[in-house]
Amino acid sequence: MNARDEILARVRAGLADRGTGAGHPVDWVYGRATPLPDVLGRFVERCEDYQARVIRVAAPDVGPTLVRVLRESGITSAVWPAGLDAGWRAAVLAAGVTVIADDPPLTRRQLDETGGVVTAARVAVAETGTIVLDHAADQGRRALSLVPDFHLAIVRGDQVVSDVPEAVAVLRASIDAGRPLTWISGGSATSDIELERVEGVHGPRTLVIVLAE
Repeated sequence: MNARDEILARVRAGLADRGTGAGHPVDWVYGRATPLPDVLGRFVERCEDYQARVIRVAAPDVGPTLVRVLRESGITSAVWPAGLDAGWRAAVLAAGVTVIADDPPLTRRQLDETGGVVTAARVAVAETGTIVLDHAADQGRRALSLVPDFHLAIVRGDQVVSDVPEAVAVLRASIDAGRPLTWISGGSATSDIELERVEGVHGPRTLVIVLAE
């Protein structure tokens, strides 16, 4: 008997009294919401674990909140996807922030030179603190959320789902249409060989989420 066979034999012996599991059906359906006592609260908690900032506001306060966040963050210019709310755009412009359209498409250098990007999202996951972009008109093409160093995302409360399977069910139409998906959990960060945290390596180092309830 080799090592592999010995390991598998021990596993079989350990599971011998567990049966096949056929007599214990699991009441679970892929894509169905997992009950959580506070979906939005869990989402905020998980996002903050990833060092993302979440600001909960009433829906009518989104425009003023965008202005405040951009000012506090020192952002003087931001890429603005064409499909984002025109009222929010007007508020940001009135505050003196330069709004940059991606038409014609900005080069990587131009994107890198902007202060940041403002986007919507397609869905958000409470259990993992993740926002998912399918790059519809209110989110812009994928490069917009990867190159600038600052990302300000607007998420509606009704877009926050319990877990990843539920999010995938929401994204089914986007997947079937062949749209690219970008899953974002906090600002971009990694660790080097000495486990020193390095931010901004493969995307924006700063993520701020405005959660519109």
